[in-house]
Amino acid sequence: MNPRESPADTWFSLRSFLILASVFVCGDAFSKPSRRDNGPGTCKTDPSSAEWPSDDEWAKLNETTGGQLLKAVAPGSVCHPEQPDYNPDQCATVTTGWTTYDFHQNDPISNMWEQYNNDTCLPDPNTPCSPDGYPAYVVNATSADIVKLGIDFARTHNIRVVIKSTGHDYQGRSQAPGALSIWVRHLQSIEAHTGFQPQGCDFMIDGPAVTVGGGSQLIDIYRELDKINQTVVGGNGASVSVGGYVTGGGHSILAPRYGLAADQVLEVEVVTPSGDIVVANECQNQDLFWATRGGGGSTFGVMTSVTMTTHPSPQVVGLAIGLLASDLNAPYVWDMVAYLLSQFPYLDSKGVSGYSYLTGNFTYPGAPFSGAGMGAAFVIQDTQNTDDMVSIWAPILDHVNKTWPDVTQTFIPQAYPSFYAWFEENYDKLSAGSDIWVGSHLLSADALTSNQTAVAEAFKIFDGTAYLVAGEGVKNAKPRGGSNAVNPSWRNTLVHTTTAVVFSPLNHTAKEEALVQVNAITEPLRQLDPGMGAYVNENNPGEPDWQHSFWGENYERLLQIKRTIDPDDVLWCNPCVGNDRWKENGYQLCRVDSTEG
Repeated sequence: MNPRESPADTWFSLRSFLILASVFVCGDAFSKPSRRDNGPGTCKTDPSSAEWPSDDEWAKLNETTGGQLLKAVAPGSVCHPEQPDYNPDQCATVTTGWTTYDFHQNDPISNMWEQYNNDTCLPDPNTPCSPDGYPAYVVNATSADIVKLGIDFARTHNIRVVIKSTGHDYQGRSQAPGALSIWVRHLQSIEAHTGFQPQGCDFMIDGPAVTVGGGSQLIDIYRELDKINQTVVGGNGASVSVGGYVTGGGHSILAPRYGLAADQVLEVEVVTPSGDIVVANECQNQDLFWATRGGGGSTFGVMTSVTMTTHPSPQVVGLAIGLLASDLNAPYVWDMVAYLLSQFPYLDSKGVSGYSYLTGNFTYPGAPFSGAGMGAAFVIQDTQNTDDMVSIWAPILDHVNKTWPDVTQTFIPQAYPSFYAWFEENYDKLSAGSDIWVGSHLLSADALTSNQTAVAEAFKIFDGTAYLVAGEGVKNAKPRGGSNAVNPSWRNTLVHTTTAVVFSPLNHTAKEEALVQVNAITEPLRQLDPGMGAYVNENNPGEPDWQHSFWGENYERLLQIKRTIDPDDVLWCNPCVGNDRWKENGYQLCRVDSTEG
């Protein structure tokens, strides 16, 4: 959550309250979709099914949760004159907020990427609006007990269930049409420890730790821990919450020093698909503990709290750097990019980490430079001396200047008293509210240094990011219990790369073509470093052999755990462990034949 409250924040807090207060007074905001013919037990129950719970049953759930059930209302409906909640003033607020992370994280059902709601109600009166692409109801889960009530209701009535925190989700796992959504946004708490004894263990883990609610956002954790000169391994997005981040593995600008976020986890509290509230650590529920640390979100249960190791908040020297050609068609650009990437192992050895953008047309909100080449934000730790950063980069800049003298060099180092101080100025400021597919691939140091010509050709097609967020800290991490479900490829990774393709809404052909395109431009990096895999939290449903691309040799064990802990597939998402027994058929989720158990 961005600490600076906006009018949109106020409106959506009010909007959620009004929906909550009026759900059983006003009834459905939209008419239900036309009924489909369902064979008994073949599809999840949806609002068109004869088996859909009655209003009385929903009212009972609302009562047992203490009034925490919301009837989902598509946020863009206020812009459509034919909808009962049409309001031009509120439409203006929605339209303004639609491209911001804050808007979507504060709405009970909205997702930051439109295609996962099937573009069914955009804030544009000239487009169609229906609730079909959104969950039907939301449980505003403020405790593990309320999460349990929602899971139990969904399981009993065979309703598809999804888990949403902020909606910062490139895989669409937090969205599903006609589903019951468990909204954990308000599961926020922070408790610091000087030492931690996992439940059921007869030993104390020395050193500082923190227990946070499953909906807690990393920015809030950073802010609170900064008061005691501590921090956690976390990402660079202000709208990222801890549950989905940790379950995916969690890369970080601090990971080259300490390991991935999943490597820091000491204990989790989880509501399982069977409705049990359990604690998992190295002494009990060990399989669940292993799986929730990297096995993917919305799959093995709902993480209601997590305890992680904290670390002293380092002093930081940050660097905004641009090595860019003003001529976007300069023939040497990708040779220069390949050279810069070949220097990443050297930068890693000097304690440099950060986020670089390697593109034929660099622009970024607030960046003081643009052009073709590299724009980046890097840090070094445990220093306030900007000359330390200058000396590290001096040989690289000298080589660039001699080899490509037409390149404009922008080099802006700045000292920060803590990691949080750096984060406040440098967190992700990109926009949301579009239709977008993301691709990613993990790269080893060898791939970046062995053949610069191949690197140049691959990145010329890829045209994306190269995050220096792995290295020795990830390779040598010692997760509790000896291991976790993180893709083993991370242990040999130096750089995590991403790219994206934006496409027009309400255009099925464009949607399919963009998915093909994002995988086509990622393919050269797969060829550059085959077998390394991709990062599950920043990817797309079309990733080839995603089971092993996301989890490598860990997939088979994850599948066994999934079948044991969730034999009836109460939790389902795509692409997620064990999802092959079901398939989306329009707005329904239906059972398919499978050779797996």
